[in-house]
Amino acid sequence: MTTPTAAALAGIIDHTLLTPEATAADVADLVSQARRFGTWSVCISPAMLPLSGVELGGVRLATVCGFPSGKHTPDVKAREAAESVALDADEVDMVINLGLLRAGRVTDLTAEIATVRAAVPAPHLLKVIIESAVLSDEEIVTACHCAEEAGADFVKTSTGFHKAGGASVHAVELMAATVGGRLGVKASGGIRDYETACAMIDAGATRLGVSATASILAGAR
Repeated sequence: MTTPTAAALAGIIDHTLLTPEATAADVADLVSQARRFGTWSVCISPAMLPLSGVELGGVRLATVCGFPSGKHTPDVKAREAAESVALDADEVDMVINLGLLRAGRVTDLTAEIATVRAAVPAPHLLKVIIESAVLSDEEIVTACHCAEEAGADFVKTSTGFHKAGGASVHAVELMAATVGGRLGVKASGGIRDYETACAMIDAGATRLGVSATASILAGAR
């Protein structure tokens, strides 16, 4: 198993706070932790933007859109994403409309992702949350193909809010094999210790979305 140092592991972590009850003080504390840990980014709800008076100190700023259900129209998702970019978000993690995927409406799903991609222009990053725990292997592969065709930068396993669960090693392996290094793979949801984080990396994850960052990094050898 891969055994990254705490510093190396922190460098691929989106230190995450997406609870509905989060306050501005909570977010400021999150950023302070991220700076101390050396994480890649903090990931917060769009309503917490902009981070007025909070010094990021090199930590990137990520947010979500269409979260957590994905049951928003493409135009609403795009407007939400565009507003977040205007409020200094570096990265946007969008939730797809799972109903489109489950119904086989592949063209519509690709178009939805492309609409949000247009609102999140490079060098901003777009990650596509597919809620892999709900999907069959075939659906996971299809979702990854749609994300790639639409120009996304990452595919992401989960919101962490779905009752079906979060990331699994199998889903990450399948997603990584499908995108073949052309897109990043973000594992998120249910990653709470160092061993699980390492397993996700071994499976092909290039980014981790976690809230238990302190506990995970404490396990590094």
